[in-house]
Amino acid sequence: MSGLHNGRYLVSEQDKEHFKQKGYVHLKAVIQEEELQDIIQPVYEAFLRGEIPVSGSDLCDMSGAKGRTPYEFTVYNVMKPRTYYKEWQGNLYEKRCKDIADQLQSTNDMEPDYDQILAKRPHSPDAIFAWHQDMAYWPPTAETATATCWLAISDATIENGCMRFVPGSHLEPQIRPHAPVGASREESHALHTVLREEDIVEHAPISRGDITVHNESVIHGSGPNLSDGWRHAYVLAFRRASAIREERAMGFTHSHNDETNWDVFRQHQRA
Repeated sequence: MSGLHNGRYLVSEQDKEHFKQKGYVHLKAVIQEEELQDIIQPVYEAFLRGEIPVSGSDLCDMSGAKGRTPYEFTVYNVMKPRTYYKEWQGNLYEKRCKDIADQLQSTNDMEPDYDQILAKRPHSPDAIFAWHQDMAYWPPTAETATATCWLAISDATIENGCMRFVPGSHLEPQIRPHAPVGASREESHALHTVLREEDIVEHAPISRGDITVHNESVIHGSGPNLSDGWRHAYVLAFRRASAIREERAMGFTHSHNDETNWDVFRQHQRA
C-alpha cells in the first residue's frame, strides 16, 4: 500500500499504474494532522483572512462571477501563494509531494511550477470548477509531464464539491476544444470543455490530509458546495524542470497578472 515509511511517502506500483491508466490517483494520509496544523493551516487561513497581500487578479473568484468582494467569492482563489509568502517554499509538504511526483512520473526532476488556494463557500450552487484539461491553460512545451497534488484541508465530499475526473481522457491524441467560462479570458480566467455522451465520470471524495494527483491532460473539475461548511483545498503542481524553463522564457508564470496573449498559447489546441 502507498503510505509513509520512515518519513518518506512511497507510492505503490498499483497506484502508479492507476495514475498511468486513469490520469489521476487518490493517495491517503500524505500529510499528518499535526503537519497540517503546523505547516499549512496557519498560512492558508491568513490568506483567507486577507492578512497576506495578493496582487491584482491573483486573488479572484473562479466561479466566473463579477463584482464580488473577496468576502463574497464562492470559489475563493489565490494564485501562487508561495510567491506572496516565500516562507512557505520548501516546506515538508512540498518536499513530500516532489518525491511523489518523481515516483509517478518516473523521473527525478519534477519541480514546483505553481500553487493555488481554493476555498468553496457553503451553500453555493455556482461554486463549480468547470470541466477542463490543464494543458488548455498552458503554452505547449517539449516536455509535458505534470503531477498536480490537490490537498484536502477539509474533507472533500460529493456534497461540498470534491474533485471529479473523466478517467482515461488523457490518452486521447489531442486535448479537447476549450472556451472561456465568461465572454472572454479577460472577463473570467476560467476555461471549460464539454463532456461527450460516452464520457464516464468518477468522483474522488477524500479525507483531510489526503491528496489526489492528476496529470496535465485528464479532464477534471468539481461540483458546487451544497453543504453547511467550507471546502478547503491547496493545490501544488509539479512539472519537469525543462518545461518550467520553457514556460518562463515565454513569459508564462501561471500568475493571472501575466501579460499573456492567450490565443497564441492555445494555438496547439487547434493544430
